Amino acid sequence: MKSILAATAAVLISAAAFAPAQAEAAIRTEVLVVHKAPPAPRHEAVPAARRGYDWVPGYWDWNGRRHVWVSGHWERDRPGYAYQRTEWRRDASGWHLERGGWRHGERVAARRDRDGDGVPNRYDERPRNPNRY
Repeated sequence: MKSILAATAAVLISAAAFAPAQAEAAIRTEVLVVHKAPPAPRHEAVPAARRGYDWVPGYWDWNGRRHVWVSGHWERDRPGYAYQRTEWRRDASGWHLERGGWRHGERVAARRDRDGDGVPNRYDERPRNPNRY
């Protein structure tokens, strides 16, 4: 009887160890639709740049009942990938939360750096001019 209980406990513990990874993958792929607009973004002081890391700004998340603020944080660079930040988009059905994360491919990079000079569009004085200097 003790061996059956021990085996059952081992199975439950090992299953619980994998559950968070599976839940995180499900969260990243789900589409969240909310009928209440998120509040205006909070102002966060962006820390000094760190070599090998990208700053991910904070955003309003939805906990099932209300919006909650998620503070900005550093993400380690991943060669060949671009970090797409979390954004709320509105359409006829409500507010959609597009969760951020690392995306691979030219489509994301082209949207963030239209002229390919290495300067993101939001910081580029001339986002359509590929001459860097």
